[in-house]
Amino acid sequence: MKFDKSLMRTVLFAVGVVALVIGIYQTIYYNDLGRNYWIFMVSMLCWMPLLYWRQQERVAAKIAEQEAKLARQNRAKTPAKSTKKRR
Repeated sequence: MKFDKSLMRTVLFAVGVVALVIGIYQTIYYNDLGRNYWIFMVSMLCWMPLLYWRQQERVAAKIAEQEAKLARQNRAKTPAKSTKKRR
């Protein structure tokens, strides 16, 4: 069985949104944030890995972009054969 990261992201996001909505509803209904603090923390616990993974993807994309730029520069530095005839 292979781990599907996109499915995990979808589930974490959905659980986080549902927990946030429930937390807001319960806070408004009972007019007490302290009683429902744990619901908001469940929501944040679901979103933290998502934010971390997104940051890691940005860093990886930036590194790949810099490596591609460096490779283009190295290719441009190699002298090309001239088509002009020498005298």
